[in-house]
Amino acid sequence: MGWKVVERKLGRAGGIKQQQARQKEWDSKYGADNWMVGYIINDKFITSEEAFDIIYYPSYVQHFRNHPEDLNELVSTAKSLRNPHAEATGGVDLQVPAIQRYLRENNLTLQGSALMDIGTWGNIHSHKLSVRVSPLQIKVVGDDKITLEKYWQEKKVLVVWTD
Repeated sequence: MGWKVVERKLGRAGGIKQQQARQKEWDSKYGADNWMVGYIINDKFITSEEAFDIIYYPSYVQHFRNHPEDLNELVSTAKSLRNPHAEATGGVDLQVPAIQRYLRENNLTLQGSALMDIGTWGNIHSHKLSVRVSPLQIKVVGDDKITLEKYWQEKKVLVVWTD
């Protein structure tokens, strides 16, 4: 009994229409409320929300500890943050919430005057820092051989509940 992996390497969540289509397919195939998307960590299934707290957010914490110059530049340059890819595609935004959480938990506020992109869209970005703090560049906490984006996309699994 428990969660059984039925699909690996699900890739990007996509825009809202793509997400809804996949969810409808999984509801039909496995039954509504009988499946979940998440990650296997230490041989245990965890939800995407739990993985955000265990992998995604700590990866940004690690980055800012290892690269305080990026944090200083972010705080001094940015007035607000946005994820241009998520805005353009309707996709999930994780990097802005992760950075905002880091700022909040460390009693930091943005002091600059610029709208700062976190990541890029169509190779367009607001600042060089946009690329350096993108999940395409941030290393996964505890594993400097893989980026956060690659981990997040390649390690994602679909599980179904089995009796």
